[in-house]
Formats: sequence, C-alpha cells, structure tokens
Amino acid sequence: MRNRSNGGGVAVNACTIDSGALDAARRERVDWRFKALPSAMHGLTLAEAAATRSDLFSDGFLGPYVVLDEQALEHNLRTMAEWAAGHGLALAPHGKTTMSPQLFARQIEHGAWGITAANASQLRVYRAFGVSRVLLANQLLDPAALRWLSAELDTDPSFEFTCWVDSVEGVRLMGQALRECGALRRVDVLVELGGAGGRTGVRDTGTAVAVAEAAHAEPALRLTGAGGYEGALAHDSSERARGIVTTYLRSLRDLVGNLATRGLLSDTEQVIVTAGGSAYFDQVAAELADPVPGAPPVLPVLRSGAYLTHDDGFYRGISPLGAVPRIEGVPVLRPALRAWAQVTSLPSAGLALLTIGKRDASFDEGLPEPQVLRGRGGPATALTGHEITALNDQHAFLSLPPGSPVAVGDWVGLGLSHPCTVFDKWPVIPVTGPDGSTVIDLVRTYF
Repeated sequence: MRNRSNGGGVAVNACTIDSGALDAARRERVDWRFKALPSAMHGLTLAEAAATRSDLFSDGFLGPYVVLDEQALEHNLRTMAEWAAGHGLALAPHGKTTMSPQLFARQIEHGAWGITAANASQLRVYRAFGVSRVLLANQLLDPAALRWLSAELDTDPSFEFTCWVDSVEGVRLMGQALRECGALRRVDVLVELGGAGGRTGVRDTGTAVAVAEAAHAEPALRLTGAGGYEGALAHDSSERARGIVTTYLRSLRDLVGNLATRGLLSDTEQVIVTAGGSAYFDQVAAELADPVPGAPPVLPVLRSGAYLTHDDGFYRGISPLGAVPRIEGVPVLRPALRAWAQVTSLPSAGLALLTIGKRDASFDEGLPEPQVLRGRGGPATALTGHEITALNDQHAFLSLPPGSPVAVGDWVGLGLSHPCTVFDKWPVIPVTGPDGSTVIDLVRTYF
C-alpha cells in the first residue's frame, strides 16, 4: 500500500479495495429483482445496462425511482477530500450511508484512509470487496462475529481493523472469544467516549481509564486510542448545540493525552483519535487536528459519510457546508439524490397523490421536497409553493396551491432528506449525467 501523510506529520498507508471484486459485481445480470429498471435491460450485465445510456423518461424505467447526480457526487467527493486533507484529517467515511462498494471505491480514489462500518454484517460486505482498512464504530462482542473477524485478520496480513470498547466486561468478553478461537493477531480497539444523552461510550474519565487499563492488559487486544460520536449529543447548528459538541471533542482529545501519559498506548505505532458525523466536521477539525499534549503523534480520523450525497433537508440545514455554511472559502456541498414520482390522482381540490411512499423515500428527518415538474412531453420546470404533507407506504400527499400546474400523469422531481434511509430501499440506483435524464451508470447497494 502507498504511504502518505495526513498533513500533520503522521505517515499513513492508503486504503485499498479489490478491483476484481468490483468488476465481478458489474457482471451481475439485471432482472425483475431490481425495481425501476426497464425490462429491456433484463439479461444484460449491470455494466452493459449502464452502457445503453438509457433515458429515465422515455426508455421504460418504472416509476417511482431514485437517482444520483454524477456531477454533484464528484463535486462532493472532491470538496470533502481536499478540505479534510487541508486540515490534517484522515477520512474514513461511514459506509452504512450507501453500502455501495462502487461508491467506497470512489471515496478511496479520492484519498479515503478507510471505511467505517456499524456492525459485523456490514463488515462482511466490505471484506467481500477487499476493503483493507475498516473502523467499526461499535463494540464487537458476538463470539461468532469475532471468530469470523479473527479468521479474516489471520488470513490477510494487510487487513487493518479497529473497533470500540466501552466497558471492562466488554473487554473481557472480547478477549475470551478471541482466545477461544485461537486468534493469531490482536484486535485493535479504541476506548469509546460517550456523553450525557448520547448512546454508547463511557461517561467519565475514571471509567475510561479502567476500560483502557483492561484493554491494555488483555493479550488478545491492542489499545490504539479513543473515539466517539458527537452527533448523538446535539441535533441542530445553534450556538448551544455547537458548544456541547466542542466540549465533548475537547474531552475526547484530553482522554487520548491522559491514556498516553499513563503509558496505556505504548503498544501501538499509531495512536488514533476519531469522531465525526456529517453535521459538525468543522468542529472536529478545530479540536482534534492539533497535536495532543502528552501523546505521541496522533492521527485524527473523521468518519463523516453523508457528505457524499448531501441532501435537501436535514444536512442542508446543519452541515458546515450546507445552505448556511460555517466554513469560508470552500464550495458548499450539493444534493446528489433526487426521486421522481408520477401524479396518479387529483382526488380533491388542492391535493394530488404521487406514486412514491415510505417504501421508496426517506421520511425520518423530513419529508420529500417538490422541486421540479415534468409535464407529459414537456420540459422540466421549477415547482415552487408545493409541499408533501404525508407519506403512506406507496403514496405521497402533495398539497397544491391555487393555480397549480400539476396534472394527472405529470412527473414530480423530489429532493430527499437524510440519505442514510434512502439507499437501503434501492438495490440498484441509476446515476444521471448533466442533462438529468440520461443514465450513465448504475450503482449497486448491499443492505
């Protein structure tokens, strides 16, 4: 693997992914399992189907469908990669957002240090595609999962894996499972720091030190630093919320210094401190990128994942590179997801029903946003003053203002909020070119 610097003087190896596995996935045949794709594509490989350069609106795609904008994807990839590198941050984007090795590969091509997972099933997908460095942002206690992980580590010396620990009992259970399966390699772990009202993670320094001491003493584990997730502690971009995040990140940084001073990080060649969702990555850079007093050179790792597609809702409002950017001199991120649904009914004045629902689009962090109207045979035009008020399983309720141009049979383009609950609904997602209707690629997901 190539060596590079994170900008802070810490040399790191580049992450890799298996190009052969990616090529094999592109040879999967299109059939009825892949909703929305035209029946004319059935029997073609995914690569062959993408090469047809089909049109979303005239070549047999079955609505509703969700698509990705290639230009927005590339813009977001480049923007985040350049910003993170410029601030001395290694980027390990959370792969659970897309569960698409194709997109992992593009993130790695843009310099991603690793890919983050949330559970063992996701990790297994990553390894099927040869992802060489994975952070598992959780504690891994399941003996079956640890046996599988141990075999992966023992079989592939280039595979690097790190997960969390947040209790002495968790350390004991991990060590026991690894010893019982005869693990040859130690598993790298980080002490997870949580916070009041958060999720997992220790809540105080004393507990953190006790967990670290247990991990340091466990022969099957190797303590390499500390990590956590600030996004569980705040949910908006207010001054108060950002203050909570800053206090937490400083505590995380102090914890690494504390552990180093106690000699608990002496077994590792590379100390890691990691945080970061997609809402406060500016503060992660401000608090974690500088040297940690009392510690050897520390690699700060940012785990933001939703930057890849951004959105037209939650992240547009809270991201440091959203509608109200908190970072100067950097292009804002662009929404790369759009849903298209047809108007199927105008049952009463001021109401239209669209052919899209909870089975197709996200709704947990805001409802879809009507943005574009395509009349039958006409060009796309901006759609303002319209609102989705509710979603059923397969229908969206579209509120119409007086004089609305919406008619039965029209298509409505919708912005989506919270990409993490969009991708899991679509095993294959078309990628559109600059005209917004020509499909130039197909992205496979594995949930």
